Amino acid sequence: MILITQLAEEISPQTLKELRDSGAEFILVDVREPWELEICRIEGCINITLAQMTIQAPDLELALNLALDRNAPVVLYCHHGVRSRNAVLILQQKGFRNVASLRGGIDAWSRQIDASVPVY
Repeated sequence: MILITQLAEEISPQTLKELRDSGAEFILVDVREPWELEICRIEGCINITLAQMTIQAPDLELALNLALDRNAPVVLYCHHGVRSRNAVLILQQKGFRNVASLRGGIDAWSRQIDASVPVY
């Protein structure tokens, strides 16, 4: 198993595939809205929407702390990569240092890696 010590702020779909295939430990977070997850998702993700991350509330901080280990590598994705890049910045401001966005989002994952994941 590969231990990830530092992720770039953006990773390619191929790099994500290699991480998954290697058995590396990391947290995969889908920042899209729940209705989007009904269309498609990358298996093994947890859902914390970008909107939830932007709320400045004690309950959100508690949820983030329980759901995400601040020291663990975290890969975030959305539809095309814009929201997940914003989520990287938000998590960095909250003290997460090992976070990355999936370049091109689930759309790129579907087109480049797993054609069974629907494109929308």
